[in-house]
Amino acid sequence: MHSSPFISDVPVADALQAWYDACAAAGCPDRVAADLVPLAEAAGRVTAEPIWATRSSPVSDVAAMDGIAVLAQDTHGAGPTSPLLLGADGYVVVDTGDPMPDGFDAVVMREQVHYVGADPKVDAEIRSAVPPYQHVRSIGEDISAGELLLPEGHRLRPVDLAAAAAAGATRVLVRRRPRVVVIPTGDEIVPVGSPVRRGEILDTNSLMLVAQAQEVGCEAWPTGIEPDDVERLRTAVRDAASTADLVIVIAGSSAGRDDYTARIVGELGTLAVHGVAVRPGHPVVLGAVDATPVVGVPGYPVSAALTFDIFVAPLLATLEGAAAAERPEITAKLARKLPSVVGMDDWVRVRLGSVGGQVVASPLPRGAGVLTSLVRADGLLLVPAGVEGHHAGEEVGVRLLRRLPEIERTIVAIGSHDLVVDVAATMLRGADPTLTLASSNVGSLGGLVALRDGLCHLAGSHLLHPATSEYTLPYLDELMPGRELAVIRLVHRDQGLLVPPGNPLGVTGLADLGERDLSYVNRQRGAGTRMLLDQELRKLAVDPSSVRGYAREEPTHLAVAAAIAAGRADCGLGILAAARAFGLDFVPVAEEPYDLVVAAPSLDDPLLTPLWELLHSADFHGAIAKLGGYNTTETGRRLR
Repeated sequence: MHSSPFISDVPVADALQAWYDACAAAGCPDRVAADLVPLAEAAGRVTAEPIWATRSSPVSDVAAMDGIAVLAQDTHGAGPTSPLLLGADGYVVVDTGDPMPDGFDAVVMREQVHYVGADPKVDAEIRSAVPPYQHVRSIGEDISAGELLLPEGHRLRPVDLAAAAAAGATRVLVRRRPRVVVIPTGDEIVPVGSPVRRGEILDTNSLMLVAQAQEVGCEAWPTGIEPDDVERLRTAVRDAASTADLVIVIAGSSAGRDDYTARIVGELGTLAVHGVAVRPGHPVVLGAVDATPVVGVPGYPVSAALTFDIFVAPLLATLEGAAAAERPEITAKLARKLPSVVGMDDWVRVRLGSVGGQVVASPLPRGAGVLTSLVRADGLLLVPAGVEGHHAGEEVGVRLLRRLPEIERTIVAIGSHDLVVDVAATMLRGADPTLTLASSNVGSLGGLVALRDGLCHLAGSHLLHPATSEYTLPYLDELMPGRELAVIRLVHRDQGLLVPPGNPLGVTGLADLGERDLSYVNRQRGAGTRMLLDQELRKLAVDPSSVRGYAREEPTHLAVAAAIAAGRADCGLGILAAARAFGLDFVPVAEEPYDLVVAAPSLDDPLLTPLWELLHSADFHGAIAKLGGYNTTETGRRLR
């Protein structure tokens, strides 16, 4: 049986250089060919030669204002209180862009001219003197014939096309768009739109990678899905290399039984690198086949997307002779602790918002298969290979995936997960496309700590205090004594045991966890739901360690519901809305309040005003009612 172990964990810079060297040795072209195209088709293309001006712009002196052309020396002394009369032969009426008449060297604006008499050929009374060439665009003011307008290797923007046209160009020599072929592989992969059976995975990676290539200016298309068959994969790679400027093979790059990409690249051409010191995206394959660069990307979507950004995008820019796009970088405060593995560059996607004038970064779930982290990310944080991670509140560099003005219009919510917060985010964006509510699910206690440390605008909490049996309020005095805080009721919600449809095991309540061998799926430490469970187990004298699955943790109610729906657990504590979302049954345990905690001065923050208004909206209450398991009687009421 063939195996394909990693050659080594190569640092990114070394991997890129090794790949480029291998491509050069294999005869891969340095640049794609050039095309002469009409200006109207050149936007986004890269110039293959300099663009020189063949004519001046403007081609002669022209009027820059509507008014009258005059000889500047004839206007001396004119002013608002001392108007000056010019005879009919002493001026010519002009509009913006008209050639300047011979013998005249300035323009008096129409607003400073009063005509005396009814005939157009009458005296003009002017109320402003003008110096020579006032309101006149001189020949070549914008572009002079023979001037270098744009260099080679410049990606043409709409404004560049206009300038080139003004300089006399009608066609330009540009690099053709690089051609990228994407080959999806795997017996378990099925086309998007197919019904997905157990063990099958939709081919979302092809859709994403083709779009990424098109976004950077390439022609790109996928092949059909290739099964895990060495001969078929070998043929597919060879055929793609014969027509493409770059081939991307999805999956098969690791060291499993059906991972053949590295082997095939090595057999057909040159295998430069197999295994890069980057996370996610470690099992990357870099090589060349038939004078065409080939990259094998991991099958997990986050790894695939990052591999494109780190390796594919720079090579495609090189093929066009252009500089690779660089994302702007800012400094942000980390909202929570971020551990990292030493020895690998660790790329972490984060959500961003501005709190108290400081940008705050909240790390998103880091699984290589978590597509939602790609969707929700506002920035990329690199933890270098030699760093073990960062502590909460530490300043870190973040590369922006979203514009800073958008980030500054983001409400940062950290704390307990609830679907109502997601509904609020959707409705706020619907009412104001510039406003974002970004929530990070770290549990109620984590949210309150983030609020204490100034890392969020508001914390979502339903934290049960074991000594008082009150929710949230006792914790505020313990965590933030002396702080002026406000607590706003969001909803009351039903918590209960989520069980498979029909409740086939006849689960009746939490007591069953101690009396029966049920498998359980839990929430993370610090989550209010976890603390509710622990308190109820204490009342029932049930040792948590005796509950099978107690140590298995999920970050949201929906993740708990998904685990039960997939048959990986018999039950788990969560909200009724999550049970409905997955078609599960629900065994009620408690009704509890879910509140928003904010610094009291934030109640008057204009950024948060739309949220407070939304809490009293009938449409919002109606949307909550459709979820099921919520009571909005007190929604929007200030408790403290």
